Amino acid sequence: MTARTQLASWQKLEQLAASAIPFDVNKAFNQDPSRFDKYHIELDNLLFDYSKNFINDEVLATLLNCARECRLEQARDSMFAGSTINKTENRAVLHTALRSKSTQPLMVEGHNVRLQVTQELAKIERFVERVHLGHHTGYSNKVITDIVSIGVGGSNLGPEMVCQALTRYALAKVNAHFVSNVDGEQISQVLATINPETTLFIVASKTFTTSETMTNANTAKQWLVNYFKSEGAVAKHFVAVSSNLDKVAEFGIASDHIFAMWDWVGGRFSMWSAIALPIALYIGFDHFKTLLEGGESIDQHFINAPLAQNIPVIMALLSFWHASFLGHQSQVILPYDQALARFPAYLQQAEMESNGKSVSTQGESLPYPTVAALWGEIGINGQHAFYQYLHQSNAIVPADFIGSIASHHSLDNHQQVLMANFFAQSQGLMTGVSQQAVEAQLADKGLSASQIQALAPHKVHQGNKPSNTILLDKLTPFSLGQLVALYEHKIFCQGVLLDIHSFDQWGVELGKVLAKNIEQQLNEQQVESNQDSSTRGLLSYYLAKQAQFSTNDSQLGELNSKNSTD
Repeated sequence: MTARTQLASWQKLEQLAASAIPFDVNKAFNQDPSRFDKYHIELDNLLFDYSKNFINDEVLATLLNCARECRLEQARDSMFAGSTINKTENRAVLHTALRSKSTQPLMVEGHNVRLQVTQELAKIERFVERVHLGHHTGYSNKVITDIVSIGVGGSNLGPEMVCQALTRYALAKVNAHFVSNVDGEQISQVLATINPETTLFIVASKTFTTSETMTNANTAKQWLVNYFKSEGAVAKHFVAVSSNLDKVAEFGIASDHIFAMWDWVGGRFSMWSAIALPIALYIGFDHFKTLLEGGESIDQHFINAPLAQNIPVIMALLSFWHASFLGHQSQVILPYDQALARFPAYLQQAEMESNGKSVSTQGESLPYPTVAALWGEIGINGQHAFYQYLHQSNAIVPADFIGSIASHHSLDNHQQVLMANFFAQSQGLMTGVSQQAVEAQLADKGLSASQIQALAPHKVHQGNKPSNTILLDKLTPFSLGQLVALYEHKIFCQGVLLDIHSFDQWGVELGKVLAKNIEQQLNEQQVESNQDSSTRGLLSYYLAKQAQFSTNDSQLGELNSKNSTD
């Protein structure tokens, strides 16, 4: 047993889970007409409905007691106070300070975080203004029209998601491009569409040594230098978001074009920091500030709302209940807003990199499942792809439906069709279609008894599939900030409930170490014999085929040269 499993509330949840299977959500609605009223929360310009989950008053009360026994409120207060809650890396966790309006000093390792954030925001604002006014120009004195953000993981997913989500708020000052994949195809395609004279590259890497990021950055640098025939062009066309000043200077970036990263901001929570420079350049600093304000409004809700009315707390408790007690090991994010196309991918990193762990804060192996696998897609696209699985497979996949009441376009009929599907799908997952109802429908269509008997089982929908609904008034910088912060705090709460460290990511490191060794073998074309036979065989096959392709390409080049001469 672990510290968590010895809690009285935990043991009661185990008992409730055993007795709650199968829980009938439809029956719960029929028995309690006020179920929606009890199990939804309204906040400012959003609504959170969790009434379609496998809960009743007793389950919810026990979950809330578990949160208290896990000292969730104290853990929350410690995070906001700047305590060292990232124990394995000996760091504070203060992404919330990046959007805080407080002027009260907040000290970390002798530095006032409030002052650092204020100064960095002012620096970002000045730089954005200089680019937009045409005061910061390229090497040939032409204004900047395109920005290329080079980063990976948290340095990419947040900024790219936000820029796509807030395209309607773009100032038409610059076009934004993102490069994260070390596959040369991505950067090749981006470089083919931009003008070196009017492009600004933003290299985002805390250490400025991340292999994927620096490979892409060096490719972009060489492309630029080849065009201008001068290393001096780098200082005019590159800026960095990093804490490794020496490496950045070595790259050729001017000191006043380096934006800070701090150890107390984790990568996957960094879209509020200078990592957001592409966002500020794309939508303007005022809209970026509004994004911060949206996030800060949820911080205040998280700090001040009672647990039973606290949206991120309830979100976390529900996921905790589903994954750790009911065995639902998958969850799906379903935005019904095209602008949120990248939101599931953003959340995938935020949640799975944070809580995809199996060891407690004390280093014990955990005997219970932790976070469920997270995936998702734009809702309408998903309906014609994997909703079949959601509706008719044996799996129970808790879903988050996310929609907006008002759109940014004037095609009202489109919005009504979209939102009709939005509401229908969560209802359909819950209600399903029974065998009896299917048989009646088929009989009404005139099918014979034998035809009905053969076809009916295939048209039955089990129903009783749980979901949450988040309904925004409209997708704006403010409401997007709210949405992201809701999930950030949900992730934090899950970590506390599960007794795991949410703010490290040691699982990311193993692949990096192995890849470095394998890259050396590939470059030297020498496969080490002390590896497993699968890896050894794959590397040998790859190198042999690569040599074959190189020979064929060489022969093709010679043939083309000969033909052109002839």
